[in-house]
Amino acid sequence: MCMNNAQLKIREATLDDAERLVEIYAPYITETAVSFEYEVPTVDEFRERIKNIKEKYPYLVCEKDGVVVGYVYASAYSKREAYDWTVATSIYVDKNCRRMGVGSLLYKKLEERLKKKGIENLLAGVAYCEREDEYLTKDSYKFHLREGYVMAGQLKDVGKKFDRYYDLLWMQKKI
Repeated sequence: MCMNNAQLKIREATLDDAERLVEIYAPYITETAVSFEYEVPTVDEFRERIKNIKEKYPYLVCEKDGVVVGYVYASAYSKREAYDWTVATSIYVDKNCRRMGVGSLLYKKLEERLKKKGIENLLAGVAYCEREDEYLTKDSYKFHLREGYVMAGQLKDVGKKFDRYYDLLWMQKKI
């Protein structure tokens, strides 16, 4: 699906995208420590997530040859009013489509929309381990650095998955 040089298209996510987004997200839950979720959400649960996020923030998908190959969204960092200019970002790309510009394009388009809404701070929670293992590499950390995020904090051993503890990095980008 991601081997040719077809154009990438970014559009708003719809509730009809939920099934494909679950397909993209599921391996991050079942095969990696990238997500600290244990159970793959149902399509209905994912529809509800999309609906709730889109009430206030952008939720975008990337299509290649008409197939969704990645998605990104922003969500509230905190419900307190003082944080209204700060969001948490989340991004997932089909495992067969990584390192092809999908993630960078998704973040670029998300940032454009967030700037229009007056958002100034982006925060990304990134799973991390000092030594890579079969469940977690430093790819997400390195990706966020390339996208202009900087390390804002490190919470040690806060996520347990596959009977191992992982750190959570908070990375920040000012836009």
